[in-house]
Amino acid sequence: MSVTPYRHAAVVAGTVLLALTAAGCSGLGRTAVGTFTYESGHEHHTTVTSPRVTGCHHFEHPGAVAVENETETDAVVYPTDDCSGGESIYIPSMTSDVPAPGAGPWLSYSFVH
Repeated sequence: MSVTPYRHAAVVAGTVLLALTAAGCSGLGRTAVGTFTYESGHEHHTTVTSPRVTGCHHFEHPGAVAVENETETDAVVYPTDDCSGGESIYIPSMTSDVPAPGAGPWLSYSFVH
């Protein structure tokens, strides 16, 4: 008995699985692998694990007075609640930051993708 038909079936199955895996990894549900931690004005720390890369994310009220981006993706924080405005701050991967003295808290954030 020849094993060639079995090899052919295995190659086809492997190709299909590889294509499905690649398509799944490139979807819009991609996450920023790691943790994104922020401190609110009341010294309350919140950690988000592997947040979605897409969309605008909101900090809990009253906003963030410190952030630590321990994800593999760069982030941008905003003083507005809709991820807009010219006063945004770029937070590279594996770094942290605090608002400038006299500036209000950050209200939203997004990831660079």
